[in-house]
Amino acid sequence: MSTPTAASLQITAARPYPGLLDLPWEIPLEEWPEEHLAALPRGISRHIVRFVRIGGRVIAVKETNADIAHREYRMLRMLNRLDVPSVAPVAVITGRVDADGEPLNAVLVTRHLQYSLPYRALYSQTLRPDTAKRAVDALAVLLVKLHLLGFYWGDVSLSNTLFRRDAGAFAAYLVDAETGELYDELSTGQRDYDLDLARTNIAGELMDVVASEALDADMDEVIAIADRIVSRYRALWVELTEAESFERGDRWRVEARIRRLNDLGFDVGELAITTDIDGTSVRIEPKVVDAGHHSRRLLRLTGLDAEENQARRLLNDLDSYTAATGRQGEDEEIVAHDWMADVFEPVQRAVPREMRGKLEAAELFHEVLEHRWYLSERAGRDVGLEEAVNSYVVGVLPQKPDERAVLGVDTQSFRVIAD
Repeated sequence: MSTPTAASLQITAARPYPGLLDLPWEIPLEEWPEEHLAALPRGISRHIVRFVRIGGRVIAVKETNADIAHREYRMLRMLNRLDVPSVAPVAVITGRVDADGEPLNAVLVTRHLQYSLPYRALYSQTLRPDTAKRAVDALAVLLVKLHLLGFYWGDVSLSNTLFRRDAGAFAAYLVDAETGELYDELSTGQRDYDLDLARTNIAGELMDVVASEALDADMDEVIAIADRIVSRYRALWVELTEAESFERGDRWRVEARIRRLNDLGFDVGELAITTDIDGTSVRIEPKVVDAGHHSRRLLRLTGLDAEENQARRLLNDLDSYTAATGRQGEDEEIVAHDWMADVFEPVQRAVPREMRGKLEAAELFHEVLEHRWYLSERAGRDVGLEEAVNSYVVGVLPQKPDERAVLGVDTQSFRVIAD
């Protein structure tokens, strides 16, 4: 009887993971001893999956065919580079043999997503239908993000998703990319197939949960929850991709569209803005981008170094300014220079000198835009920037604390108030 050695293993990994060599690869995964396993909830999978602690981390190990393991490893690496919410690949291990020298399946190793749960763990106790709806909503958001990037999943289900709690809602992460394909752009038929498969799989999965008495719902409620992914997905897709037309003077409608997208959890990198021949109407189409895009773009265009949310707000106004002045075809940096001179800097100058220490420049401009938005919404028209600044300086800014004056205060001199 021969004993396999680490030398027989072939490990494909982006970075060294020495702890992998200490695991009992000569034993079928299903028979791994408890001493190597982490007690974490597992979802349903067509493959054997185990969680393992090595080097202070937890990894997920999945037995599968070698070709499939390599393909999924490459796909997960691409998805991670694209900032898709998904598990991170660690390695593929092939060349496994048992104690008798018989070949064993290859394994795909991924990093365990902290604080995540498979959908069945969400239902480990009696589940209210509202919780199931939130999980489906999270899966719909994930599916939209994937489709926008051209990723065809081919096996959409609650079982192939991990969920993390997110302030009363859930955030969904792709955990199984075995059947996925990445294209430049998906056809309507590909998106519809993924969506129909999602609805069918969700209905079946929820029926299983009902049968286990973990979900208190009848058949009609289960079907309604499964159908929800279709309606939620379609609403998100329209909001993210459909062009919108309106009168050129209604600049506040551009801001309204961007706000709706931000509220849905999507960042808008740019607006494809076009005007009709006589310049009376505007057509906008949003484009979704990666995190950190706004800070980088604002710094490049204006030299302003702002936080991401501040940068997003300022760039939204820059895009609206571009549409309002009919300068979509001009060099972006030239338009940004004019926006600084015509819009941003006048707002700063409108603030009395004695109040300029209350907020830093980007935050002040953000607050003026917020104030303008509320005034425009209340008036049902586009309130001019000058009117909004004057209203803000008179009615809002005096009530703000002087943030610059707070800097450097010795907090040791403050009286401690006991709870």
